[in-house]
Amino acid sequence: QVQLVQSGGGLVQAGGSLRLSCAASVRTFSNIAMGWFRQAPGKERELVAAITWPTYSTTYADSVKGRFTISRDNAKNTVYLQMNSLKPEDTAVYYCAAKYGSTSWSGAYWGQGTQVTVSS
Repeated sequence: QVQLVQSGGGLVQAGGSLRLSCAASVRTFSNIAMGWFRQAPGKERELVAAITWPTYSTTYADSVKGRFTISRDNAKNTVYLQMNSLKPEDTAVYYCAAKYGSTSWSGAYWGQGTQVTVSS
């Protein structure tokens, strides 16, 4: 069982930055893959960034490459999403997710979601 608690988000002007955090309550945080998803109104939830297990390699959606950075601090059981050069099209509810090994994200554990709004 994994419980995820998100923080961060809010309202920012285009070009600004925000950092999202996601703290996990789990015995072995270092053994799980972490990801950030987002869902805009009327759109499907999409993967924004992820850190895989066990290599901790990172992957990003094309729309955020070069602007967003995912990182993790295993000592704090926390994953971060640093979002720079934000655009209005980044406006969405952002969710962190956790999964074991190479399982599908469809079976992941989810955070409560946090709203990110980018004004033009």
